Amino acid sequence: MKREDKGLRGLISAVGLALLAAAVVKEARLPAAERTWHGKIVGVPYDLRRPTWDRVRQTWWAPKDPRWVTPRAFGIGWGLNLGRITALAGSKMHGHG
Repeated sequence: MKREDKGLRGLISAVGLALLAAAVVKEARLPAAERTWHGKIVGVPYDLRRPTWDRVRQTWWAPKDPRWVTPRAFGIGWGLNLGRITALAGSKMHGHG
């Protein structure tokens, strides 16, 4: 791996950890009754609740959702909506769209 690649990965990891820490601090500063453990920090979605199969499915497999990327079911950032990508690829292969 090139040195530049390691540096970029390190930077991305540091930014991700800083955003995660900021999200935890944001939630911890709220009164306990108001903590939801999900939301956005500087425009980046986070979800620190225990993941459920429904949220995992909504993130990774939602073919009818028009978004290619969706907020992660757990953690910070976005994940690929493989259901949508697969549906679009299938419609292209069959001459639709």
